[in-house]
Amino acid sequence: MTETLHIVGGGMAGAEAAWQAAQAGIDVVIHEMRPGTGTFAHKSGDLAEMVCSNSFRSDDDEQNAVGLLHWEMRAAGSLIMEMADTHRLPAGGALAVDREAFSQGVTNRLMSHPKISREDTEITSLPEEGHWIFATGPLTSDALGQAIRAETGAEALAFFDAIAPIVHFDSIDLTKAWFQSRYDKGETEAERTAYLNCPMDRAQYEAFIDALLAAEKTAFHEGETAGYFDGCLPIEVMAERGRETLRHGPMKPVGLTNPHAPEVKSHAIVQLRRDNALGTLYNIVGFQTKMKYGAQTDVFRMIPGLENARFARLGGIHRNTFLNSPTLLDAELRLKSRPHIRFAGQITGVEGYVESSAMGLLAGRLSAAAILGRALPALPATTATGALVTHITGGAEAKTFQPMNVNFGLFPPVEGLKGGRRGRRDRYKGYTDRAKADWTGWLGAAG
Repeated sequence: MTETLHIVGGGMAGAEAAWQAAQAGIDVVIHEMRPGTGTFAHKSGDLAEMVCSNSFRSDDDEQNAVGLLHWEMRAAGSLIMEMADTHRLPAGGALAVDREAFSQGVTNRLMSHPKISREDTEITSLPEEGHWIFATGPLTSDALGQAIRAETGAEALAFFDAIAPIVHFDSIDLTKAWFQSRYDKGETEAERTAYLNCPMDRAQYEAFIDALLAAEKTAFHEGETAGYFDGCLPIEVMAERGRETLRHGPMKPVGLTNPHAPEVKSHAIVQLRRDNALGTLYNIVGFQTKMKYGAQTDVFRMIPGLENARFARLGGIHRNTFLNSPTLLDAELRLKSRPHIRFAGQITGVEGYVESSAMGLLAGRLSAAAILGRALPALPATTATGALVTHITGGAEAKTFQPMNVNFGLFPPVEGLKGGRRGRRDRYKGYTDRAKADWTGWLGAAG
């Protein structure tokens, strides 16, 4: 019990890994380079700071793979999920949080734990010995990135991620916008009115698309290529794929009725979701962008209801790096060339807050077991956590490996269930029922 677990990076994965290991009785040191060494996206030195969306996506644990991952993490005593539930905001069927209160809550819980300490230092090399988890995320520092590349002998893969703008609520015109969740989804009035909706007719939509396509965009640096993760495409990239693409994506008008003109069917609708508990900030859902700042204000103020919008944050684009995990990591997230080092979070090639946290949860438990001299049972690939780690550590094709959200396509089929769209509800329920039983069994066997 004298061996210490060192965790590099205090994001979602690092925070969850620290909590899981400490709860198992292991002494943990979190090495976080912020706030001394910052990034373009982070604004504070808090742990588990949210830099993109404030949503953990669907909370449906029967029909959605990420909702199932929520369920598994809660069952495993996840700190990230506990704080997400504590600082939850109305978001229809999704789990959205007050981002500042959430990260402060995570920071306070970790720093008050008797087994956890923090060092505000930048780690720039891979250690020769000890027990380590690297959870440095997609914004891994240049120095550490170079050390990882030198060790693995492989170039870190890259894709480009974008963040959406945030609007001050009091600058939104409520004579044009209205509160409603799609299909009035939610059990409470707050959930059923969790989104602000801004309608467009056909002419407004076409003018918006024209402006979007013509707007000045952020240029890439020499040698960079724009390989985007499909789950986080900039809106202008979607528009370039076809003028109707946005109408079938973040601007789809279905399931919503404009109370200002109930007889008029909107051609497209822009949705905004509350970004903090006070309700003073709203983010534009799905509106990641690489437009330059001046162009953003001009284009987004074309949206009905946002003509006088004031922006608390404009969108942006950044380069993410991640490991070719199918080649470099073993099934327990260990670097094959240095098995005393594990990786967790987005740097392993998972995409999303929840997926990153789940890899941190698993890495923390595996590291604690190793220090205690115990072996955990094999993680069932039938669980959401197991399906995800199986994919990134060997299930995916190494030559075409790209960041992946959890989804039912990663799960082994359930025998006897009908395929296709008509059998989808029963099939998804079959996946989640099986996963819950297998995850509960694994937790019991793991101790």
